[in-house]
Amino acid sequence: MEVRRILPFRLKRMVGPFIFMDHGGPVTSAPQSIHSLDVLPHPHIGLSTVSYLFNGKVTHRDSLGVEQVIEPGEVNWMTAGKGIAHSERFEDPSVWAAGGFEMIQTWVALPEYAEESDPTFANYKRNELPVFTDKGVWMRLIAGSAFGLTNDVKTHSPLFYMHVVLDADSHFTLPREYEERGAYIVNGSIEFEGHEYTAGQMLVFTKNSEPLLKAKSKSTFMLLGGDPLGERFIWWNFVSSRKERIEQAKSDWQQGKIILPPNDNKEFIPLPQDKSRPSDSPPAPPAFS
Repeated sequence: MEVRRILPFRLKRMVGPFIFMDHGGPVTSAPQSIHSLDVLPHPHIGLSTVSYLFNGKVTHRDSLGVEQVIEPGEVNWMTAGKGIAHSERFEDPSVWAAGGFEMIQTWVALPEYAEESDPTFANYKRNELPVFTDKGVWMRLIAGSAFGLTNDVKTHSPLFYMHVVLDADSHFTLPREYEERGAYIVNGSIEFEGHEYTAGQMLVFTKNSEPLLKAKSKSTFMLLGGDPLGERFIWWNFVSSRKERIEQAKSDWQQGKIILPPNDNKEFIPLPQDKSRPSDSPPAPPAFS
C-alpha cells in the first residue's frame, strides 16, 4: 500500500496537538494476499491514534481486548497513555468490490497530565459525527468543535478535525479560535492567495489569519488544528514530552511489558534498530511469554 507521510515534516513537525498524519491508499485492486496489508501488533505511548476511513474496512484489536471493525465515516479513537499495543488487519475481501480501501490516520499528542493515563478505546459511528451541508459544501466534524458544531468524541486538549468536500468554485474558510490550523488536500485542487495546491499537500496558516480556500475542482480535504502543547519527542510509535520516557518505552516493548492484544498475540513488530547512534548489533526481539 502506498502511504503518504504528511506529519511530522521538516518545516512543521506539529499542527496544534497533531504530531503525525498518514494517508494510506487508495488501493483499488485486490492484492494477491489481503493479509499483505496487515499492520501487525505494535506499541504506542503518549498519544491518541485517530483512524478515519474513506473506503473499505479494517479490524482493530488491542491490549484491552477490544476487537472493532471500522467502516467509512466512523472514527476509532485509541488513547495509548502509558502504553498499549494494537493491530490493524484486513479480513474482508469484499472491500475491493465496493471501491477499495483509503484511510487517514493521525496521532494526537497528549497533554502532560494525560501522558501516563490508562489506555482507552472508543469507536464513534457516523450518526455520532455531525454533518453540515450548504451550497457546494459538505463537512463532517470528526472531533473537537468548529463552526458551532461539536460531538462527544473525547479529546484531551482544544482541537478540531474535519472532513470537507467542496464542489468546484466553492469557497471555504477555517475556524479562527485555534492558534494553529492546517488543511491537507486528499484529492482535487485548492486555490489560496493566487496559488494552486494539489493532492498530497498540506497548507498551514498563521495565527488569527482568515484564509479563504477555493476549490478549483471537486476537492476533498481534512482540516485540523488546535492549541499547541509544547515540545514533543517522537521515535517510532512513541510520543512523549520527555526523552527518557521514550527510552523506557523501548525497553518496555523489548521486555514484553506492553501487553499484546489477547486475540492477536501470535506475531508482532519488533523494536526497530535505532540508527541515530552506532550499534554493534540490532536490539533483541521482545521477550513475550
